[in-house]
Amino acid sequence: MKLLFEKLLWNSRFVVMLAVISSIIGMLLLFLLSAADMLHLASDYVEMTMFGKEYPDFHTRAVSHIISAVDDFLLATVLLIFALGLYELFIDKLSIARGADSTKTNNILVINSLDDLKDRLGKVILMILIVAFFKNVLHVTFDNPLNILYMGAGILMVSLASYFSHKATHAKH
Repeated sequence: MKLLFEKLLWNSRFVVMLAVISSIIGMLLLFLLSAADMLHLASDYVEMTMFGKEYPDFHTRAVSHIISAVDDFLLATVLLIFALGLYELFIDKLSIARGADSTKTNNILVINSLDDLKDRLGKVILMILIVAFFKNVLHVTFDNPLNILYMGAGILMVSLASYFSHKATHAKH
């Protein structure tokens, strides 16, 4: 009875495959949607420059779309790292990533522990927050001196977060 229960417990780890597959599907959707959005933006640019079609405030819209695409690509990367990390931690090691040709992966996607997964996800999430901050900065109006101060403080905080993240990475090595 004990052996059967332990086998059931051990095999319950395969439920993680639902998260792995869902994360891969979400990653693919985000990559495809962002790429399609960028192609649409490029098409608008071609229409504007080659055929003289009017797009009011195109530059601001283009920058906003590009920043959104970067944000989506980063989120897709989070999903990829999460899926690969869960698979490596709960199911099996990815032998292709650790094989003789592993110089191609540079061990970026090799996850050895929950701390590895957390660190990699944390760095990409920090980048998402930085991109989101700069996306919001596009819409800041400087009609009030306090807004300039807030933006400066925001940039300082983003810089500090990036600095400490970089410093923590090098402290581990």
